[in-house]
Amino acid sequence: MNRRTRLLPAALALATATALLVSSCSSSGSEDDQDSADGSPSNSPAATAPSTPGTPSATDTPSTPGATGGTTAPGTPGATTAPATPPGSSTPPGTTAPAPAGARWQPAPGLAWQWQLGGTVDQSVDVPVYDIDGFENDASVVAALHAKGRKVICYINAGSWEDFRPDSNTFAKALQGSDTGWKGEKWFDIRKLDQLKPLMAARFDMCRSKGFDAIEPDTIEAYNQNSGFPLTPDDQLAYNRMLAQLAHERGLAIGLKNDLDQIPALLPDFDFAVNEECSQFDECDRVSPFIKAGKAVFHVEYKIDTDQFCAKTKALGFSSMQKKLDLNAWRKPC
Repeated sequence: MNRRTRLLPAALALATATALLVSSCSSSGSEDDQDSADGSPSNSPAATAPSTPGTPSATDTPSTPGATGGTTAPGTPGATTAPATPPGSSTPPGTTAPAPAGARWQPAPGLAWQWQLGGTVDQSVDVPVYDIDGFENDASVVAALHAKGRKVICYINAGSWEDFRPDSNTFAKALQGSDTGWKGEKWFDIRKLDQLKPLMAARFDMCRSKGFDAIEPDTIEAYNQNSGFPLTPDDQLAYNRMLAQLAHERGLAIGLKNDLDQIPALLPDFDFAVNEECSQFDECDRVSPFIKAGKAVFHVEYKIDTDQFCAKTKALGFSSMQKKLDLNAWRKPC
């Protein structure tokens, strides 16, 4: 039902990835089958979002290990300055003037978050940050979350073609490589920056026009996958930096999704990290440079329970939770 690419570290064998996919339907023995309730006893079950704007609870205040410079303004979690106001949609993709320095949101370490890419967004989860699908949610959803004091991240697949997206016919066949392992998805030839840049710019423009505060670009480590193209680490660095530039020109923060090997090189270009399963594969220390730089690490585990990873990741300053692989509303936060 949900189409997400789960990127495993390059050192893992293909058999490990296959086993993960096969077993994903049973995600965790401690989970039930509910799709719209928070796994934490302290959180209310899923419900229609109340019309009265809420605010993040005191427990969601970041502990900010490796604190950022600047002061967080009330109602703007992790922000050092107010985000830029989304401009109109008439600007041609790829021609946006750079936003003023410091205009974008900077998520601070320790911010609690909700990551929901499947189903109608459950707006009742009391956390300061939401990460939701950019195509499948309109501006009214973003505005409703903003009214509750939330910051909202726009999930976009930036590294592979998806046949179910409304703009899928704008990506030439020559840009599409091998299957990613998920139905209807093919890796991009990220070497073709001149062709992909305006297409990604159009997607980022969509996120900005809907009022999102940040971008989560998925599948951005094709160089260590079976992409169908002879991609190099330098190809990936150039592509990922291009994405960061596009986001920053639009006043949007951007997160580095996985791509652990290139964190040292890309840390200055990205505003936060999104990581899957670093605890399961004993790799969380490799993501900690973001925390040391005062940048949030939004982290999830699928196969192991919170009692197996929360102590370590909280000590590192991560924003951690357990999720089901289809990334519906269910969550079990640390």
